[in-house]
Amino acid sequence: MIDNDPISQIEDIVLQDDIRGMTALKPHMPQNYVARCADLLLDHPGKIFIVTGFYIMAAEATETDGPPGAVTLGNALTKLGNEIAYVTDELSSEVVRSIAEHEVIEFPITNHFESANFANELFQEHSPSALIAIERAGLVGDGTYRNFRGVDFTPYNAKIDHLFDQHPYSVGIGDGGNEIGMGNLQNVIPTIEHEYLPKNPCVTTTTELIIASCSNWGGYGLVAALSLKHGINLLPSVEEAKQMVREIVAVGAVEGMSGESKEFVDGRDLEGDSVCISDLHVLLAEQGIG
Repeated sequence: MIDNDPISQIEDIVLQDDIRGMTALKPHMPQNYVARCADLLLDHPGKIFIVTGFYIMAAEATETDGPPGAVTLGNALTKLGNEIAYVTDELSSEVVRSIAEHEVIEFPITNHFESANFANELFQEHSPSALIAIERAGLVGDGTYRNFRGVDFTPYNAKIDHLFDQHPYSVGIGDGGNEIGMGNLQNVIPTIEHEYLPKNPCVTTTTELIIASCSNWGGYGLVAALSLKHGINLLPSVEEAKQMVREIVAVGAVEGMSGESKEFVDGRDLEGDSVCISDLHVLLAEQGIG
């Protein structure tokens, strides 16, 4: 059993430089929620589905937040003996494939009936032991998918929520309130006054949830927690994390807040984006994990 203090530090590291109001949600989160997410994955080894890909309608492209964190998680969980498959849709699959070393499954963009059937078929074929969603738009209360400005982009988003409706072991990672997993806080989010927190948040729940200033950072924090529990550093280097962003921008990914084709993530350039993963490496080193 590891000391909970480094887990608390991980939670603080991934919530630094918060511009989306996530820090206001922390008092409503379970204690040691990052450790709870790590334990769920460690307690349910096997084939793990990692869901990502957030489409920016105005740019007609997928954003840079999500896929790097997903692949970081996938690589770490593979090193721990799990099998990985990424689940996204046709509008984000090229971006995910550009950095993924494992299977990428395209979930069709279709109606709820066919989506539920496809989810069931995936379960029958793959029998995933756990699910992770990182920066994946989730259904909001009115049955639509909306970006952080409240714009409806339902026709461009596969209803992957149906996977989470049918599985008992899942982790959600979000940074805005409209992602799969943020349904855990659907009654809290509308009560907090913040320009970026939605009044109509996602309603799709997960077993456990991580909140972060940037969803990639939440993924890195979860990998840091897995590293603490195994005594080995499972994080990519700072340069490897930067390179993932470069590679997905090269195949069309855009910075999510501006919709521009540039090597930024959620308003931060590569140096600003690297602060989180650099701090996590320092934390692991302080715990004797090189």
